[in-house]
Amino acid sequence: MSIQPIKLKQGIHLMHLFYKVNRNAWWHLEGAQRKRAMHNLEQFLSLFPGPAHPRVSSFANVGGKADFAFILYQEDLVKLGEMHHELEACFPPNTVELVYSFLSVTELPEYVTTEEDMKNMLIHQEQLSPGTEDYNERFQQLKTRFQHYEHYRLYPEMQDWEIMCFYPMLKRRSGSDNWYALDFPTRKRLMAGHARVGRTYAGRVSQLITGSAGLDDWEWGVTLIAHQLDEIKEIVYEMRFDEVSARYGEFGPFYINLRLKPADLWDHLKLH
Repeated sequence: MSIQPIKLKQGIHLMHLFYKVNRNAWWHLEGAQRKRAMHNLEQFLSLFPGPAHPRVSSFANVGGKADFAFILYQEDLVKLGEMHHELEACFPPNTVELVYSFLSVTELPEYVTTEEDMKNMLIHQEQLSPGTEDYNERFQQLKTRFQHYEHYRLYPEMQDWEIMCFYPMLKRRSGSDNWYALDFPTRKRLMAGHARVGRTYAGRVSQLITGSAGLDDWEWGVTLIAHQLDEIKEIVYEMRFDEVSARYGEFGPFYINLRLKPADLWDHLKLH
């Protein structure tokens, strides 16, 4: 009996997976078994190369919290679960251990720019008059830009840059520092300032924020892609001074990872 697809109204599902290798069990395998596991993983990943979903990206963790890391992108929740199990089936029993997982979905932010926001920006910031050719042209440019933003927020195509950082987070609900007790205009204003900081890293850090409220132990997962580690450190550090993070943010564990294809994974982790 096949299970019917389970899809979102918009967007896709993501699963971040982090594994430790049981090296004692791994080195007790025969050489042919180790090669078969390597081949299995290479074949599995070749089925989902991206850049859009369905996709599986492979990484080597740096820091000792894990060895392997994978990000699974899939619009169908049933198939996401199947991908997870097929991934683990690449390895002989007891040779890898799941040490952390995170389930989330792509979504549009609650505070997304509206057409009314665009009109106000053109009138009050760019000093353009409604109905003029310049106003209409700029309005269409803004609409097109935000349509692209919304599409790639829901259906991401993340770059294959060298470093991936992942961490979960939530908004604090404590006394006077209760994010959810703030009214919507205040939350939107604060998030606009938060987003402005993030945009200053365009071209250096690619960000994917996915929602996990009701799905996992945190409310959001943050995936940062960069060429250099200092760019990751700088954006996280600078964000800490923004009121949204300084007053209302709580953060989970940070995982730093190198983007590596299977053959390079084995070399990097010394698993040949």
